[in-house]
Amino acid sequence: MTVYLADDLEAGREPVIAIVGGGASGTLAAIYLLREAASRRMPLRVALIDRHGRHGLGQAYSTTHPAHLLNSPAGAMSALAGDPGHLARWAAGAGLPDDGFLPREAYGRYLAEFLTAAERSAWPAARVSRITAAVVAIRRCSQGRALRLHLAADGRIDADIVVLATGNLPPVAPCPVPAGRYVADPWEPGALDAVADGSPVVVLGTGLSMLDTAIALTGAHPRTAVHAISRHGLLPREHRWPRPAMAMSALPAIRRTEGTLRLTRLIRDVRAGAAAYPGDWQDVVDALRPQIPGLWEQLPEADQRLFLRHVARYWEVHRHRVPPETAGRAAALTSAGRLSVHRGRLAAVSDQPGGLRVRIDHGGSSAELAAGWLVNCTGPASDITATAHPLLRQLLDAGLARPDPLRLGLDTGPRGAVRDALGRPAGDIFALGPLLRGSRYETTAIPEIRDQAAALARHLLARQGDARPGSAA
Repeated sequence: MTVYLADDLEAGREPVIAIVGGGASGTLAAIYLLREAASRRMPLRVALIDRHGRHGLGQAYSTTHPAHLLNSPAGAMSALAGDPGHLARWAAGAGLPDDGFLPREAYGRYLAEFLTAAERSAWPAARVSRITAAVVAIRRCSQGRALRLHLAADGRIDADIVVLATGNLPPVAPCPVPAGRYVADPWEPGALDAVADGSPVVVLGTGLSMLDTAIALTGAHPRTAVHAISRHGLLPREHRWPRPAMAMSALPAIRRTEGTLRLTRLIRDVRAGAAAYPGDWQDVVDALRPQIPGLWEQLPEADQRLFLRHVARYWEVHRHRVPPETAGRAAALTSAGRLSVHRGRLAAVSDQPGGLRVRIDHGGSSAELAAGWLVNCTGPASDITATAHPLLRQLLDAGLARPDPLRLGLDTGPRGAVRDALGRPAGDIFALGPLLRGSRYETTAIPEIRDQAAALARHLLARQGDARPGSAA
């Protein structure tokens, strides 16, 4: 069995923190652990583990397509808490045009370079190992370090603390689909290579991933046409850019109360605040966003479920907007007949000579489409208990983790401590990013993940510092 950390560190006294997932969530966790270790002059070893070796890029920023842009302006995407201009300065130094929305590939480079800079500042006391491997299980150890991570290639990593930064749950097909011409996740490496053959493509979902997929596929072959399907047929709204300065506070007048908040009142207050605001509705949505975790926590579970069932899609298309350039490309494809949106539910998929037959149900009627390929862009799966992710499956089955009450992610305690099957928060297994969706809802964008990573790093290293020999503890 391969030991992935050097023998002297395996036997040494430096704390070892293993981060499972090398995308934005994991990279930000590593950056803030290194920065915190440097400020404390604390020895530390960070193992940043990514199954595809895309450290710093992950799924979201590994694309190299020049038309795949960030869906938020640079001022909202700084990876350095308290410094909103950090990304813009990096982009200027890299010679990138300052048009507000950077290519996603460039943002991946930015994260990777920020990680390198954090490592350089923390050296030699704190170090990071970039490991390419899939973690399939975590088990507790009776001696040595507290946790052992088992890798798919018969290797292991022993760690004192594990941070789960696995990102979004992969999409799930809504009905049985033939395997040969179905792409379960368009962001897997090489997933779309065979799809660009000029045959029609049916895409499940009409959100951000659908637009990026449609742009990539239609650009790769001049005859490709994309049919996008969703229950509501709603497309993300376009950013108004450049945005005028706010004339007044855009924060809706939400009456804070102790204890329970009802969804009906929350919606009423948001609408009233938006109606009273003289500026653009986008200001109101953006001002409300940082409050979402606190408001979500106040809602009773029944109201949270009501939101997910009836309101979430409308919030998402206004919250997750697209750059004007992306919206323009989508409009051009629609005008050319190469992108069409269908309201309905995917009811059945069957093989036919040279492709697929797709049936869509809507309003008591059905329609059929002939397609060469079916691509799933429905977004994160909504039930973690049905996940096929090897590590999450093992943690749930072993009782080291349990689903949150909505089953959107993992049940966690303070600072993302993962609760076991009995509801006890672990002191050595933590989660951040999309895995916290059930408890925070708004937890998938850079500002939220960045702040979670910074707070978690402070907590973990303060605790490790208290445990060091000679400390006040």
